[in-house]
Amino acid sequence: MHIHLLQHGPAHCPARITDWLTSMGHSFTVFHLYDGELAPRPNDCDALIVLDGPETLLMEPPDWYKAEDKLIQRLVDSQKPLLGIGLGAHYIAIALGAISAPGTYPETGWHRITLADDSPFDLPEHFDAFMWHRQVFSLPDYALPLGGSPAAPLQGFAWDAGRVVGLLCHLEVTQSSAADLMGEPPTPPGLNDYIQDDEEIFATPKRFTHLAPLLDRVLTQWLRSASAA
Repeated sequence: MHIHLLQHGPAHCPARITDWLTSMGHSFTVFHLYDGELAPRPNDCDALIVLDGPETLLMEPPDWYKAEDKLIQRLVDSQKPLLGIGLGAHYIAIALGAISAPGTYPETGWHRITLADDSPFDLPEHFDAFMWHRQVFSLPDYALPLGGSPAAPLQGFAWDAGRVVGLLCHLEVTQSSAADLMGEPPTPPGLNDYIQDDEEIFATPKRFTHLAPLLDRVLTQWLRSASAA
C-alpha cells in the first residue's frame, strides 16, 4: 500500500510509524502542511494517517485546514483506511460529528489506559501510553471506544468496523520524538494532577520501547479491518 501522512508541525513527526510502514513493505509520503505543502488528493493514496500537531490549531484553524478537512471527509466517505493521532484524531472526530473541547486536566507523560468493555482494539486490558494533550473529544456516533485514563475517559475510537481509527494517546513516540515535544506544552494550561516533568518522562527509557508492539497491534488491526470491509 502507499500511505499518505499529514504532518502539522516540526515537533509532531511520524516517529515510529514510518519505521513500521517500511518494515511491513508499505511506501509512504509525508506532507508537511505547516511548511506550505498542499494536502494531497484522495485518489493518490491507499490510506491516510493524520498526525498530531499543536492544539492551538484547534482554536485557530490554519489556512490549510479547509483543504485538509475536505480530504478527511473524502476518506471518511470512501472505503480507504483512515487513522488520526492526537490533533489528527480530533479532526477525524469532528468530521464524524463529535465535539472537541478542553478537558478538565492536561495530560502529559506516562499514564495507564484501561480498555472499555466494548473496546474492539487488540490491546491489553491495561497498558501505559504516552500522553501530550489538553483537548479531548466525544465518541462519534456509531463508533466504539478504545478505553480511557483517569484524566481522559475516551482515549480513542474505532468507526466503520475499524476502518477509521482515532487515538488521543500516543503509541508512536520514541525517546527522540518525545524530547522534541518538551518545548510545546499542551495549551491552555490547567490543573497539574496528570502532568509529568522531563525527569519523570525519561526516567525509564524502556517505556518507549514497550510502545512498539502496541503500535504494531493497532496498525496491523487497522489495515486488516479496512481490507476486510
